[in-house]
Amino acid sequence: MSKPILCLGIESTAHTFGASLVSSDGRILSDVKDTYVPAVGKGIHPREAAQHHSQVCANIIHKSFIEAGKRPHHIDAVSLSLGPGLGPALRTGATVARGIAAILNKPLIPVHHGIGHIEIAALTTGLKDPLVLLVSGGHTAIAACAKKKWRIFGETQDITIGNLFDMFSRAAKLPSPGGPNVEKYAQKGSKYVDLPYTVKGNDVSYSGLLTASKKKLEENVAIEDICFSLQEVAFSMLTEATERSLAHTEKKELLLTGGVAANTRLQKMMRIIAEEHNAKFSVVDPKYSGDCGAQIAWTGILGYRSGVRIEVEKSFVKPRWRLDEVEVPWRK
Repeated sequence: MSKPILCLGIESTAHTFGASLVSSDGRILSDVKDTYVPAVGKGIHPREAAQHHSQVCANIIHKSFIEAGKRPHHIDAVSLSLGPGLGPALRTGATVARGIAAILNKPLIPVHHGIGHIEIAALTTGLKDPLVLLVSGGHTAIAACAKKKWRIFGETQDITIGNLFDMFSRAAKLPSPGGPNVEKYAQKGSKYVDLPYTVKGNDVSYSGLLTASKKKLEENVAIEDICFSLQEVAFSMLTEATERSLAHTEKKELLLTGGVAANTRLQKMMRIIAEEHNAKFSVVDPKYSGDCGAQIAWTGILGYRSGVRIEVEKSFVKPRWRLDEVEVPWRK
């Protein structure tokens, strides 16, 4: 029986620097991270996030090896999140990953951050061929895999749903990240506030919803009711587009992943449409819904097995890397 492959994954796309050791038999041996938190009312400053990552990276990686009970010479590969994300933050993580790969003479595996979200969810749920709703600060997309690429069936035309919640929270002077705070206040609200609902074809648009919600703040409408209505409208738009995609693709699995997947209201709405279409519904393990090294390490394992490699001198980060541009040779 062959020895399992061991991969070190480095995540640094935005506010989180993470490192994880994952085995090819699906065991997540360690997952350590530290998150840059901007001041209340402020968004992520790319340069400050990069500075945070450079300050914590050595300690995070060291802790990841300690937690896994492994030493650097035990790993077979190093995977890194090559994009999409914030340029300065991505470059910090890439520099660290390149250095480790070069010193240990191990192959470097490029990983698309969004595919990392999908594959860690597939690992933790056991789904094989799902329609995926990927929702986070960097992604809002409905996708299914065909001919070794993730095909987009719907996406945001402007800001992502994670950014929608973050930007609203900044306007409301709520702490970062915005999503959990919006959900907390939404659970206390009950009065529906009229807000714009914008679905264009099978794509969603959130900029108008953000503007209208911020205006309601200025009008001193109760924040609980604004958050309740903001969630209902934003999620209803996604539910409409996802149900249409589920009917079109006739997939029998629906997978919810990404940071916003932790929202219980969104989970309930997705579960309802899955049941109506006789599809199995699963949501990513909450431990791995946010950005983390485990998603990069596990996807690195999949890439390693399929012969995916990148030379250090060619490992330029890709801040605007689209999901549907990436070959995924381990899938059909």
